[in-house]
Amino acid sequence: MGKSLKKGYLITFEGAEGSGKSTQIRFASRLLKKRGYSVVILREPGGTATSEAIRRILLDKTLKEMEVETELLLYLAARAQLVRERIEPALKKGKVVILDRYEDSTLAYQSFGGGIPLRAIEPFNRFVRGGSIPYLTFLLDVDTKQGLKRSGRNDRIEKKSLSFHKRVRRGFLTLAKRNARRFVILSSKESIKEVQKKIMKVLDARF
Repeated sequence: MGKSLKKGYLITFEGAEGSGKSTQIRFASRLLKKRGYSVVILREPGGTATSEAIRRILLDKTLKEMEVETELLLYLAARAQLVRERIEPALKKGKVVILDRYEDSTLAYQSFGGGIPLRAIEPFNRFVRGGSIPYLTFLLDVDTKQGLKRSGRNDRIEKKSLSFHKRVRRGFLTLAKRNARRFVILSSKESIKEVQKKIMKVLDARF
């Protein structure tokens, strides 16, 4: 049996393409499970049948004419389903939810990258997530060209211009600066083990 928390905690991992989130998410999950916590790993967009169907549309590289407003609403729709169907129930049971991308990605990609004003997106973010607010966010920062090379640029988002992805990176760093109490920035310039030591140190302090 995992540890029973009075309330659940939502930990998000953010970062641009090729930042290595998946590796660090698995590490954080193993660490918390070893300490007896019940952990649920989810991804955005995805995590439910409805959200995964929306994911396939969003990443379909043949849909070259998709407008950023359409993109925004699809991401929000996928999140709404994930929050109601998976995140809220897990948090109510006192579990730790580790999420690969969340609302900060929406701000970085569709606002900083796509040009939709933050003030237009933020109310929708709050409406969709309700009370499922991140307790802690790890931002894996990576050089844009290096990250895109790692990713392989296979889907519709990855195939966007270099200038777009540079704006996304700046957006993430701006959000981290504005929310310094929640964000922990991890640099890809450090080795995987060095990054994991920092994650362990933060989790030791928070859990």
